Amino acid sequence: MAAKRNALGKGLSALLENYDTDVTTKPEVDTSGLINTDKVAGSIANLPISSIGSNPFQPRTTFDAESLNELAISIKEHNLIQPITVRKMGYEKYQIISGERRLKACKLAGLTEVASYIRIANDQQMLEMALVENIQREELNPIDISISFKRLTEEVGLTQDELSEKVGKNRATISNYLRLLKLPSEIQIGLRDRKIQMGHARAIINIEDATVQLGIYKKIVKNSLSVRQVEELVRLLDREDGVIGKNRPASLSNDHKKLNYRLSTHFDAEVFVTGYNKKKGKIVIPYKSGQDLTRILEVLGID
Repeated sequence: MAAKRNALGKGLSALLENYDTDVTTKPEVDTSGLINTDKVAGSIANLPISSIGSNPFQPRTTFDAESLNELAISIKEHNLIQPITVRKMGYEKYQIISGERRLKACKLAGLTEVASYIRIANDQQMLEMALVENIQREELNPIDISISFKRLTEEVGLTQDELSEKVGKNRATISNYLRLLKLPSEIQIGLRDRKIQMGHARAIINIEDATVQLGIYKKIVKNSLSVRQVEELVRLLDREDGVIGKNRPASLSNDHKKLNYRLSTHFDAEVFVTGYNKKKGKIVIPYKSGQDLTRILEVLGID
């Protein structure tokens, strides 16, 4: 007779694979003493919602209330079409892997049971499956994806190459997502709430000064700037003297960038100072139309 598995291993994987936890080989027995064969790993069963715990690795941080209510109404009328996926933790104990939005909607619909696909998973698999499922549904915002990627690299220990293979994105894309977490929190929140796009954020992150980053972010939100407009603005800030048409790249000092930003904010235009810290230079205030010129002249107090 085969020896019983060693139950002293560390981590959830040891717990989940042990005979005594009733996860893999030991069948459930109901109150009548009969074996319950429809709640074993690999099966689909109606589980009590009260027996399903939340996913500690859930990458989504926000759920739209209106969308949840609409889904709840649909579930009331047609029931749940696609089962959720859970992992078995023990006798009548489960933890959701994917489908948390559907589970929340079932609760709103007043259901007490939910169709569930039961499987076994360790922590790494839990995080991977929850992340991949949401990415495939395109429901995660860029910051939630970035945080999930960071957890996979730091908590699970995946390299960016390994992560790239698991989520089906190239290494450069992974790197770009991780860089988003270096942006000021206000910009991250704006990206999470979809006030700006991923392209906007990728352009902003190339600027080292956080004050200038925030200034450009506010201009994007206020003026509904396109990604291309922001990329051009960043290119102009990175040129040696800030004059449109110059092709000679150079890094501006932080003080120079801050001055450009302060003047740009004051005039609500892309203002650049040339010859900074020199005996002479120029202040360049581009305008886009006659109406824009009139507005700038009013700011200057010129009739």
